[in-house]
Amino acid sequence: NADRFPDVVPDSVTKILAAHPATAVRHAPRDAEHLILTYSHALDLEVCHQLLGHGFRATGLIGSATKWARFRSRLRSLGHPDARISRIKCPIGDPALGKHPQAVAVGFAAEWLSDSSAAEAEVEAKA
Repeated sequence: NADRFPDVVPDSVTKILAAHPATAVRHAPRDAEHLILTYSHALDLEVCHQLLGHGFRATGLIGSATKWARFRSRLRSLGHPDARISRIKCPIGDPALGKHPQAVAVGFAAEWLSDSSAAEAEVEAKA
């Protein structure tokens, strides 16, 4: 839905409107970072499936340990090896902050910033 996005976005952002979000995966750089948090478990699973076939730097999926156990089983049945599946992080966030969506968002943002800072420091150390 185009009305969900602001009219003006930064030059570094590309809006891709897709009736089926999983079909947009093919447009993503293979070193992209993804956060999956749709309104539908079926859609979340399809996006995970497409990303595992496409490649990514990092992927986080919002959900419980129970949801992730079901997804791992389904992704295996779709032909993805455990080593590849384990690259998706689920659940995300800091459990100490709680399960409320805002708490998950804050916990994930802190984790993502920490991981990004660590990756930048590693690159600088190698330079």
